[in-house]
This record gives sequence, structure tokens and C-alpha cells, in this order.
Amino acid sequence: MDQLLNDFSPGLFIMQTVILIVLIFLMVKFAWKPILNSLNEREEGIQGALDAAEKAKLEMQNLQADNEKLLQEARSEREAMLKDAREIKAKMIADAKEEAKTEADKMVAHAQAAIESEKKAAISELKQQVASLSLEIAEKVVKHELSDKEKQLQLVDQMLGDAKLN
Repeated sequence: MDQLLNDFSPGLFIMQTVILIVLIFLMVKFAWKPILNSLNEREEGIQGALDAAEKAKLEMQNLQADNEKLLQEARSEREAMLKDAREIKAKMIADAKEEAKTEADKMVAHAQAAIESEKKAAISELKQQVASLSLEIAEKVVKHELSDKEKQLQLVDQMLGDAKLN
């Protein structure tokens, strides 16, 4: 420190001070504004980026809300479609059962009609056979009864007695 005080020169000190003031003046005149402008531009750029990020964040939240809404609508639509499909399925099954029941009823009615028709035909045929057998038996009985002349006369008298005159 002693050496610094011994080597101190007031002229040199003033000269260095003037140079320093001139340098500061030149820096303020020519470099200070561009540096401040560049800092301001950088600050505005950073602020713009932050604003853009905030805006993007809000848009992302809106998109997520929209996506959630669309997803909910899709789920609702899917549930409605499944409900409609179940209703259509139930209706088709009910229609098929009804159609099958109607068809079965028709078949039963047709079968009953066929049975009734066959029954009537069988009864008619049976009546014809009974009548035919009855005639054959009556013919044989009458032939046997009328084979004798006396029996024929008795039969005629009996029938005439049974017959009433009007």
C-alpha cells in the first residue's frame, strides 16, 4: 500500500477519470439504448412466450373439457343405441313368439279340422257299412222267414195289423 501512495500521480488520476467519464458517456450515448432495447425486446419476447403458454394452457383445458363433453355424449349415444338394440331384440323375439303361436294355433286348428273331417268320414263309412250289413242281415232274415208260405201270410197279416190307416 505504501508503494501505491508513493507512485500516485494526480495528473494520471485525472486523466483516467476523464477517460472513464468519456467512456461512460459514449456507452450511454451509443451502447446503453441498444442494450436496453435488446433487454426490453427480450423481456417482451419472454412475456409473449409466457402469454402464449398461458393461452395454450387455457386452450388445452378447453379442448380437454370439449373432449370430455364429446366422450360423455358418445357414451350417452352408445347407451341409447344399446337400449334401442335391446328394445328391438325384445320386440323381434316377441314378434317371433307371437308369429310362432299364431302359426301353431293355425296348425292345431287345421289338424282339428282334419281330425273332425276324418271322424265324420269314418262315421259316415261306418254308417254305410252298418246299413249294408243291416240290409244283408235283414235280407237273410226275410229270406229265411219268407221261405215258408205260412210265415209269409202271418207276416203280411201282422204288418197290416200294425199299419194304421189315415
